[in-house]
Amino acid sequence: MILVTKEARSVKEEERRRGDEERYGYNERERERERQRGRERYNDRDRDRGHSGRLHRSHRRSASPPLRASRLRSPSGSVPRSPTEQDKAKPNFAPSGLLAAETNTVKAADGTKTVLKYNEPPEARKPVLGWRLYVFKDSEQVELLHIHRQSAYLIGRDYLVADIPMDHPSCSKQHAVIQYRYIRERNEFGDTKGVIKPFIIDLESTNGTHVNGEQIPAARYYELRASDVIKFGLSTKEYVLLHDDAS
Repeated sequence: MILVTKEARSVKEEERRRGDEERYGYNERERERERQRGRERYNDRDRDRGHSGRLHRSHRRSASPPLRASRLRSPSGSVPRSPTEQDKAKPNFAPSGLLAAETNTVKAADGTKTVLKYNEPPEARKPVLGWRLYVFKDSEQVELLHIHRQSAYLIGRDYLVADIPMDHPSCSKQHAVIQYRYIRERNEFGDTKGVIKPFIIDLESTNGTHVNGEQIPAARYYELRASDVIKFGLSTKEYVLLHDDAS
């Protein structure tokens, strides 16, 4: 009897619920669906806010163009350089040759300039003896040159810089140099002493320098002795070296 009453009560409640739903047109399932849609709209709004914020921040970061690989900065903030740029950035204390060229430049009155090919060595000295050059052409003496007043004499066709000018076309503008050098030599007893001796150096001339009929090496000092005969290029002039004490 009690069971029948409960079942009848539940049936009545179900009928009343259905009547309400039919009367208002809004049942429990629709309410659940509406709540689900509300939750979805809420979630979508949150996602839209987060996405728009990210877009805004991304837009601010990308306001400047992206850096290329070669322009990426190191952690220290400096732009890494290529090896060539690093070499250019380093100070270079190697001699450029410009100062030496300016120092060795001789300027003529008309504005023309000549750069000397030769620099005297540290051991350059003025001679003690009175050295001379006797100039012969076709076995006849044509000139006498005193070469003891300075430590070096430049020989060549360039009249602007030559101490002993040459006219023969086979001679170079800066052909050779007679250089007096202070050297130490040892005698037969093992003792050493300093002496000043004459040397000649060919400045890599076109046709060379000859001493006693033999061509000397270029760009090297060659010791001269009294009575040596010197010739320059293809010229037939002979320069005989003597000094005051030579017999």
